[in-house]
Amino acid sequence: MLPLMALLFALVIAMGGICIDVGHAFVCKRELQASADAAALAGAWALTATNATAGSVQSIASAYSSAKGSKNANPAFTSVTTSTSLKCLTTVSNWGVLCSGSNTGNNAIQVLETATIDTWFIRLASVFGVASANTLTIQAESTAAMRSGGNDQYNVAIVLDTTGSMNNIDHDANCNNTEIYCALQGLRVLLQSLSPCGPSSTSSNCVPFDQVSLFTFPNVLANTTQYDTTCSGWGWGGWGQNSPTTAYYSTPGKGASWSAPSGSSPTYQITGYLSDYSKTNKPNGGLNPSSALGIAAGGSGTRGCPGLQAASSGVMSTYYAGAIYAAQSSLVAAQASNPGSKNAMVILTDAGANTTQMNNGKHLGNTYPSLDNQCSQGIAAASYAKSQGTTVYTVSYGAASNTGSRNNGCSTDPALSPCSTLKQMASAPGNFYSDATSEENTGQCISPANPSLNLNQIFQQISSQLTFARLIPNETR
Repeated sequence: MLPLMALLFALVIAMGGICIDVGHAFVCKRELQASADAAALAGAWALTATNATAGSVQSIASAYSSAKGSKNANPAFTSVTTSTSLKCLTTVSNWGVLCSGSNTGNNAIQVLETATIDTWFIRLASVFGVASANTLTIQAESTAAMRSGGNDQYNVAIVLDTTGSMNNIDHDANCNNTEIYCALQGLRVLLQSLSPCGPSSTSSNCVPFDQVSLFTFPNVLANTTQYDTTCSGWGWGGWGQNSPTTAYYSTPGKGASWSAPSGSSPTYQITGYLSDYSKTNKPNGGLNPSSALGIAAGGSGTRGCPGLQAASSGVMSTYYAGAIYAAQSSLVAAQASNPGSKNAMVILTDAGANTTQMNNGKHLGNTYPSLDNQCSQGIAAASYAKSQGTTVYTVSYGAASNTGSRNNGCSTDPALSPCSTLKQMASAPGNFYSDATSEENTGQCISPANPSLNLNQIFQQISSQLTFARLIPNETR
């Protein structure tokens, strides 16, 4: 029995040793993957440099690898080789990150790291005449997409539909509430992903960075916006909240200098450009319940204070162009106050434009402002914003793909549907989104570049395009 037990003991020790070697290999694999991710992200950032070359990008990526002398050098690896390849990916271009945005003509980088590690116990098998490995080879691959300009400072105008149809219930399992509630849920995702304050900020001192302003359509009277941005004006017993007073659509001039309406004037703007929306002055820090923007987004955490509200059903129908021109004028002013910043506009709606409720509304054909061709006017307004350097994102929240449904669709534009209108409004195909899971959609309005995202995922993806370079699947084409 003793020889048998000695043999079994040696076998158990050998099996334990093999487990240790394999476990060590898995740990090293994870560490190698982390360094490959870091190298890819560093390379994606380097793609945005004005003097970027293939050599400079690859050099910076290699500097963050696990190779000896690099920032993530790992003593557990006996040798490391790093190969990088720059890519121009169609998928990333569809997100609006064009290859021409880099001096290299590429919008992504792929990093492959190969390392060898010594074995500790497996090699001992050779004592018993068993062929064994003295080293193991592991690999890690990572791909990152460029962001134009790196982590740019943005002025963001959010333009939300607050017509009566947004009070409809969306029974989609991702929200199962009113459409305005679901839209605000997505807005909170966006706000918590942005960088409200600059890198020199502290938790008590914010140097503004990504500043966000909230616009809605239809108009409301400027002196009643407080009912969307504060928790004052509650109804009886702390339940419910007074609503802003809606007004007929105003038609601000295209390219007019910006001056926020006040008093009893109609306004599209609910909040100014704010950076106080984070509790911690950092991304993912939770919403500040005292911020006007945080409250409007439904982040007050207070009963009876829901934030932004939709108009009563049947009170107002939809018109895009006025809100877009107002938001664009405000963005121009915000950019002038923040030299070097960039502008973005996010438009969410569930319907086509077909209002009869316009101040001094006349039938002027396709000429803004007009009661005719209202979807075409929205496209023209978005095109104007794009011509001034604003990146326009559009979100279809169940907007119809034909003219005969969803509040008459684009009834003043026989050739257009709400879905096709929003597609044409977006700056690039990848900047058009449609909630794939909303009850109102039922597959009728599809975003070819983003075909299966729910509302929260849409706002998360938009935020990723306004922030850092990001990792993407290696198989992305």
